[in-house]
Amino acid sequence: MTVPVSVQEHIRSLAMGGVSERKIARVTGLSRNTVSKYVNRVDYSPKPCKRVPRSKVDAFSQVVVSWLLQDEDMPVKQRHSAKRVYDRLVAEHGFTGSYSSVSRWVKRWRVKHRESGEGFSELVWEPGVAQVDYGQANAVIAGNEMRVHILVVSFPFSNARFVVASPGENTQCVCQGLREIFEHIGRAPRRLVFDNATGVGHRDSKGNVKETALFQAFRLHYGCGLRFTNPYSGNEKGNVENAVGFLRRNFMVPMPAAQCLEGLSDAFLKKCDTLLDSRHYRKDVVVRDLFDQELK
Repeated sequence: MTVPVSVQEHIRSLAMGGVSERKIARVTGLSRNTVSKYVNRVDYSPKPCKRVPRSKVDAFSQVVVSWLLQDEDMPVKQRHSAKRVYDRLVAEHGFTGSYSSVSRWVKRWRVKHRESGEGFSELVWEPGVAQVDYGQANAVIAGNEMRVHILVVSFPFSNARFVVASPGENTQCVCQGLREIFEHIGRAPRRLVFDNATGVGHRDSKGNVKETALFQAFRLHYGCGLRFTNPYSGNEKGNVENAVGFLRRNFMVPMPAAQCLEGLSDAFLKKCDTLLDSRHYRKDVVVRDLFDQELK
């Protein structure tokens, strides 16, 4: 409770006149604790409001805002995440603050701009099972901006993720992209999980999937099993869909450039290798250690 200054002065005056705190409390109608507080108070000047420390991000606000505003000209799924903003601030501007401070700053900015987020769901998967899906993003190839297809292979058990650039999404492109990833990681997964939009099979009106002859030969060569997801169960491929978004936001913001798609794929795979040193978001184990179990 706030006691008026005039009452505070009256309390002090009575106390200086020898009146006991008990009697002052009875006269003023205040509790003894309150009376004692003002009798013993030395400094009666108002306490200054605590100054809220400035976020370290504020010093880089113009840079961050410019990135976020530039995002408005980019596809929704190829815009800066808070993590990407943090990584760029550290790498390009020597930022020494924490990721959480950047995350809070970006969140406040986006709330003002009414930007919505994305969500996903996932299931539990056994080691050696890989989900495959495509995404798209803009890139500069040989000096020309173009729309490129990105083939993503994710391992839900370990959360290892790999991506290569592709000229299209037909069976030939799928086989070529998978071959690049298999050769990069040193072996093929035990089973591949696809939906019906990746060019390796076609689902008829009854829901039955017919695998293309080319992909069947490719798969048998590498000894991979195959399963197609239930079209009514989107969470069956939640891990790879999340991986597509994550890799696009972190590898393709800002827009990457390369002389050819092969060069872009090489750059992607090198970055994917660095992700193996991170810790699993739920298991708190290094992804690389979990991924080793996938390849046994």
